[in-house]
Amino acid sequence: MGRWSEDTVMKAAPDSSSLAAARKLAHPGPWSESGSNDVLVWGKCQGSGKTPYQVSVDIVAPAYRCSCPSRKFPCKHALALLLLWSRGEAAEAGADAADFAKEWAGQRADRASAKERRQAEQPADPEAQAKRLAARLALMDAGIDDFSRWLTDLVRTGLATARKQPYSWWDGVAARLVDSQLPGLADQVRDMASQIHGRTDWADHLLLHAGRWWALAKAWKARDTLSPEEFADVKAALGWATASADVQNTESLAGPWLVLGAHRSDDGRLQQQRTWLRAPDGTMVVVLDFAAQGQGLAAPQLAGAQLEATVARYPGSAPQRAMFTSAIVPQGVVKSLGNGNSIMQALEQESAAVARSPWRTRHPVLLGGVTVNPEERGWLHDPKGHALPLVDAPLDSLLALTGGHAVDIFGELDDGRFRPLTVVVDGMVVTP
Repeated sequence: MGRWSEDTVMKAAPDSSSLAAARKLAHPGPWSESGSNDVLVWGKCQGSGKTPYQVSVDIVAPAYRCSCPSRKFPCKHALALLLLWSRGEAAEAGADAADFAKEWAGQRADRASAKERRQAEQPADPEAQAKRLAARLALMDAGIDDFSRWLTDLVRTGLATARKQPYSWWDGVAARLVDSQLPGLADQVRDMASQIHGRTDWADHLLLHAGRWWALAKAWKARDTLSPEEFADVKAALGWATASADVQNTESLAGPWLVLGAHRSDDGRLQQQRTWLRAPDGTMVVVLDFAAQGQGLAAPQLAGAQLEATVARYPGSAPQRAMFTSAIVPQGVVKSLGNGNSIMQALEQESAAVARSPWRTRHPVLLGGVTVNPEERGWLHDPKGHALPLVDAPLDSLLALTGGHAVDIFGELDDGRFRPLTVVVDGMVVTP
């Protein structure tokens, strides 16, 4: 595992206050017995008490342990140690791991081995599996029927009435969907409760999603007629997760993989990180990482990096979700992401993707020669006169990087709006 950059360490912080506290400790003074190898970084940090805190970080997983009482992962001590390590100011490489770090790593390995043994020793019971599947399908069918009735009432009473409803009204619908094992649909309903009050085009937005929800409900009822890829997309939209163990056993694709860009989101309950990768033949996949509040997400990959690794793909239509199935070995950084498309070409690509899977609202695109106009800061323009509204865009950073000049930008089309993730400027691939 390569040494993390300071930017990577910063992105691993659970919040800004933890990072600020870590910076105060990120100097060699309070640290002793620090070291690192290909898997671990460790050290002792002297706090206000007599006994220094023992800090261990698994940089591959990643995972964090500190003897301090903080409930944040990573805590300020782990972040400070990683900052020192990223700068080469502490945690010398090649050292023999400290006893406390060895013990922690050994315990993690033992737990992982025990879990694998338990799974291997538990024989599959086809009859029991069939009963569980039948029970789940019946529960989901009932949930879809209830949701379809709710959608019918929503349209019959009018969208304006829905906007007047309190959040508890939406949350009650989402709770019933969760009880029916439809968590993906529940998340969409919860999100709509805030979207209709935060968007000027709330009526169009609600109508669009109500239509998608209706189509999704109809597709579920007609699941026996769907292709495997179509059914996989429907399951993913409803929130029926595919076990990672099932994916690991499928065919893996070799690299090198180009990191096009990444995005982190936080809905207050769950953190998500999306990393878009492209193979030399143009195959594009997205790697998803999740973490609960207070826990650390996987370290983000550097935009523009070439990674030597293998990935396995989840079922569904392209671009598919994927997971790494081997160690990740960085192979350098590129100066360009390739030839970008015009805005019209990107919209045509999105249209084709929607035709394949109407319930997927996020589509990766690489735009070429586009500009961010300082006088019209919320829009992206291309040389042909077409424009796209921006969403989740760090406008000041974009303007500072581009200076209003034409650049290539990779990002996500999300319900007709563009989320910029990576900018190519002066032969460098950077994150705005």
